[in-house]
Amino acid sequence: MNATQGILSAAIGGLLVMGLVGNAAAADMKMEKCYGVAKAGKNDCGSKAAGHACAGQASKNSDANDFVAVPAGTCDKLANGSTEPAGAMMMKK
Repeated sequence: MNATQGILSAAIGGLLVMGLVGNAAAADMKMEKCYGVAKAGKNDCGSKAAGHACAGQASKNSDANDFVAVPAGTCDKLANGSTEPAGAMMMKK
């Protein structure tokens, strides 16, 4: 191995380590369900009222019964975003 290959290998190794550290930090981040913001076919799951089994099955954009996971505190900042599925507030007593 010549010096150029050694430097390149060290640089690639450093990038891989940085990527692993970044993924570990993302895994520690608290997430919340955000209903009403998923694009068709891009949802993480849905409520019982969504009418499908789960991920990737949303049939329309911004369905209030389908959600995507977002970092905690983000959902309230998104247009049409809610941490409750459609109709959930009316069912609570």
